[in-house]
Parts: sequence; structure tokens; C-alpha cells
Amino acid sequence: MPRAKQISAWVEDRPGTLGKLADALGEKGVTIRAFMAAAMDGRGFVRLVVDRPAAARKILTAHGWESTEDEVVEVTVPDRPGSVGTVADRLGAAGINVQYAYVGTAGSARSMNLYLAVPDVKAALKALR
Repeated sequence: MPRAKQISAWVEDRPGTLGKLADALGEKGVTIRAFMAAAMDGRGFVRLVVDRPAAARKILTAHGWESTEDEVVEVTVPDRPGSVGTVADRLGAAGINVQYAYVGTAGSARSMNLYLAVPDVKAALKALR
């Protein structure tokens, strides 16, 4: 079960900003594997898992977007009802709190990647073995 680098960025909360961010990454050949976006405290906030985190950070900085990098747990699960619950139950049984999580899949997918932010990545990986 791998760990993944997650990039979090503060951006403008206005129409077109997510497109600008995605375009900036795409123009430099950085692939977005997963993301979540929200408006928080009057600003836009985006969490990304990409194939090239260091390149993504440079691109974000060049555009004036403040960013940070964190480690999250990446779990590949079957794309079927109950899969996320199984993972969450195992972490809960091990006393590990999930701070947030996100997943994305197409209807034709057989599996999906679930990204979980937890206080102790090492303990979560152990609980999910």
C-alpha cells in the first residue's frame, strides 16, 4: 500500500481559477491523478495528487499560488458498494482518525484509489495491511 504526496494550494475563489490551475499543470506535462476543491475562508483551496509533485509545486509557485506538500495514504479498492466503508472501519478499529478523504472513479472502473489524510501514515499503513 503506497503513500502519496499531496499538494494543497490556496487560489482565488472565482470562476475559471480551477481551469487555470489544471491548464498550468497540463501545459507542463503534470498529470492530475486525484483532486478535491473547495472554497474556504473566502479563498479557493485545492488538494491534488499528481504524478510529479516537485514539478507541480514549482508551477504553482510560478503562478503565485501558495502551496504545501503532505503525505497521504493511497489505497486501491474495488469500485463497488462498501469498499470505502471497509477501509474506514479498519482504520477506526486501529484508533486512527481520518481527517479527510477523497476518491474519484469513472462508472466503468473496476478499482479506484482512495486518498486518506491521517495523523499517522505509518500506523494507517500497518492497519490496512
